[in-house]
Amino acid sequence: MDKLVIIDGNSIASRAFYALPLLSNSSGLHTNAVYGFTTMLLKLIEEEKPTHFLVAFDAGKVTFRHKEYTEYKGGRAKTPPELSEQFPLIKELLKAFQIPQFELQGYEADDIIGTLTRVADESGKQVLLVSGDKDMLQLSSDQVTVAITRKGITEVERYNPAEIMEKYGLEPKQIVDLKGLMGDTSDNIPGIPGVGEKTALKLLHEYGSVEEVLAHAAEMKGKMKEKIEEHAKDAMMSKELATIFREVPMDTDWATFRYEGYDGQALSSMFRKLEFKTLLEKMDFSGGEADIESAVSLDIEVISEAGISGLAHALGDSTSLHIEIVGENPHHSEVAGVAFYLADGDKYAYVPFELLMSEAGQPIQDWLSDESKKKQLFDQHRAELALAWHGVRLRGVDFDVLLAAYLLDPTESTLTVSGLAFKYGLPGIRPDEDVFGKGAKFRLPELAALSEHLCRKADTIRRAVPVLREELEKGEMHRLFYELELPLAGVLAEMELRGIKVDAAGLRQLGDEIAGQLEGIMARIYQLAGCEFNINSPKQLGEILFEKLGLPASKKTKTGYSTDAEVLERLAPYSEIVGQILQYRQLAKLQSTYIEGLLKEVRPETGKVHTYYRQTIAATGRLSSQYPNLQNIPIRLEEGRKIRKVFVPSEPGWYILAADYSQIELRVLAHISQDEKLKEAFLQNMDIHTKTAMDVFGVQESEVDSNMRRSAKAVNFGIVYGISDYGLSQNLAITRKEAASFIEQYFAVFQGVRTYMDDIVKDARRDGYVTTLLQRRRYLPEITASNFNLRSFAERTAMNSPIQGSAADIIKLAMVQMAERLKADGLKSRMLLQVHDELVFEVPEEELELMKRIVPEVMADALKLDVPLQADVDYGLTWYDAK
Repeated sequence: MDKLVIIDGNSIASRAFYALPLLSNSSGLHTNAVYGFTTMLLKLIEEEKPTHFLVAFDAGKVTFRHKEYTEYKGGRAKTPPELSEQFPLIKELLKAFQIPQFELQGYEADDIIGTLTRVADESGKQVLLVSGDKDMLQLSSDQVTVAITRKGITEVERYNPAEIMEKYGLEPKQIVDLKGLMGDTSDNIPGIPGVGEKTALKLLHEYGSVEEVLAHAAEMKGKMKEKIEEHAKDAMMSKELATIFREVPMDTDWATFRYEGYDGQALSSMFRKLEFKTLLEKMDFSGGEADIESAVSLDIEVISEAGISGLAHALGDSTSLHIEIVGENPHHSEVAGVAFYLADGDKYAYVPFELLMSEAGQPIQDWLSDESKKKQLFDQHRAELALAWHGVRLRGVDFDVLLAAYLLDPTESTLTVSGLAFKYGLPGIRPDEDVFGKGAKFRLPELAALSEHLCRKADTIRRAVPVLREELEKGEMHRLFYELELPLAGVLAEMELRGIKVDAAGLRQLGDEIAGQLEGIMARIYQLAGCEFNINSPKQLGEILFEKLGLPASKKTKTGYSTDAEVLERLAPYSEIVGQILQYRQLAKLQSTYIEGLLKEVRPETGKVHTYYRQTIAATGRLSSQYPNLQNIPIRLEEGRKIRKVFVPSEPGWYILAADYSQIELRVLAHISQDEKLKEAFLQNMDIHTKTAMDVFGVQESEVDSNMRRSAKAVNFGIVYGISDYGLSQNLAITRKEAASFIEQYFAVFQGVRTYMDDIVKDARRDGYVTTLLQRRRYLPEITASNFNLRSFAERTAMNSPIQGSAADIIKLAMVQMAERLKADGLKSRMLLQVHDELVFEVPEEELELMKRIVPEVMADALKLDVPLQADVDYGLTWYDAK
């Protein structure tokens, strides 16, 4: 049976825009309305299986209704440009879907829809009308079901005449009478002032129509009578404005709206342009949603013990492969199997991991460990770690598609093999969750499905390598990839496998000390409060502070008073209890996160913690540490600093040596901005904060006091992070006006910095991205946004990304060069950790003096700048002593 689905295009686009967060692709195109519209279309196609389809749009802002009432829709806010710019994309999308669309000058989409539903009524055709506008209920009939969007965009509430009667006690044709009486603020239809839906329904249940209500006005009493008589004309006009015109001069031939299905090639191209990766991964562009892996057949062999030596020979000197790691933490992961591409014969081979690790699998283990055998894969770092814990060393990786994809789009947080396939137009591959399940439902499939999926991953990797190589060349990031990120992956894996020794007894003792301090603080808090309560309960804490003790409170919400850190810090001067609570929270977090958390992470067989550095997570290029996170130990708190005492050398008689870059970001800023005063300070080896205070306040070095230096330090580091006058005022406890004046003084002195800040924002607007000194890119699509907050954030990011990113690149370069130097000089010393701008080593006593010279030398020479890089080095029996 024929079924026509009609969509109210402007209404659904607007609903989608406001229902979803503001999204954009890497080119800066806003896409949230398009995405919501797309999900609606896909759901309708799947569930309704329409034989005919139409999307109706408004054409222009002026319709015949404006001639009758010039203020029609006059109260509406101007359409946000972020939505306006998406209408052409929606219309382009509809062409790819091969869905007819229609608009006509002088008429609204409502009128086009009204005309078509009239034709459906007359010819007995079935119609589903989808809109966000309840005015459309007037079109409901035995043939026409009206679906009004509810929460989000894909949930709808369906109405036929019986359901309208049940909900409103009205027939569909009376919806216009309802609007005539109550008006519609969204369309600036006046109605009768003071008559809402409840009153309008009561009147219609009694009298039936606007005309009858007006005819019986004289029988009514009081203000209602006055309102109706005074606004009778408005009521009639409002009813007329709300009535959908159903005689639009248009082609109503049913065949015009025939729907034959979407154009897979055009739609996949459109999805790639819009970067709808989730939809790309789910869709099969040969015609439907299903087994997207069936499009390309692969010649796959599951290797048995008899065939393993032949496979080692067939792999040759170079190939693409995929190693499937199961588990979040690669230090505790299993390997599901390995898939190889065999260039000679264009075949794929799957090796079960049990076979690989058996005695018979030795030839493949040897091939994986052979530096001369070149390998291309996805996530070398993770694979190297997981294999190493099983006794297999992965060597000879000459391309990592994950690292390459990360450099090409560092803001992409969920890089997967299937995602890369769709992003770069490679043959489809099912997402892992479709094959393995997700969370508690995760299961390895049976052998045939597992080998098929992993071989498809190897196939995707093989196809992706030349594409990504070309993209890296175009983006001038080939050196960044080959000379920094790729070798760094191996350096990180070595460090992580090595781990760092933890004095577990000392850690427990520190935990006992903190527990004792917490007991004392709790007792003092209870004493000050006059009662015991749950300090960890924001509700109970709020009641104690603001109701019992009467401290000045922020506005109370449904969930109670806010007791976050910002609120408590503001209240600290009012009462001793607040300072005690802040100290309690700090120590409690130390106890749970760093004492108990670290003890859980100590590996029994090594007595060490083995952190894992995420290399492809931060848009700036910085490394991120987890399992455990050793970069966030709160060293500003003395109790936090003491945690470093439990990190000790793994060999008796050895030392921990730490080297920390001195003000690396400000040195990078001096180089990038070429500010003469900033360069002068570093070239003369002056204290940069004292020099800044001298220049900004116009005083001699001897006249710089601690407050001046503190202010200069705040603005120095604030400039690097794009600080505002508000941010600086908070840091220094001064007014915004004073902070703004201080920033202006700074820029008046350091004019090269101001010029850099202005120029880099202009460059970002022109190019859509900024780069570090090593050409690492940071894309900034929001730099041209009309929304002030989005644009301002992008501008600050444009200013600080080249600085922070270059600093991150420099320490990573130092790590690669340091690893090479240790190896070349045959030293026993080992690199253990990287924490922000600091490198940590364990060093035998006989190499101590040499390492005290080598480490800062390598770090200083990692990248030549126009000002010297400097690393301060120290050592001791623990990490704490080395600072």
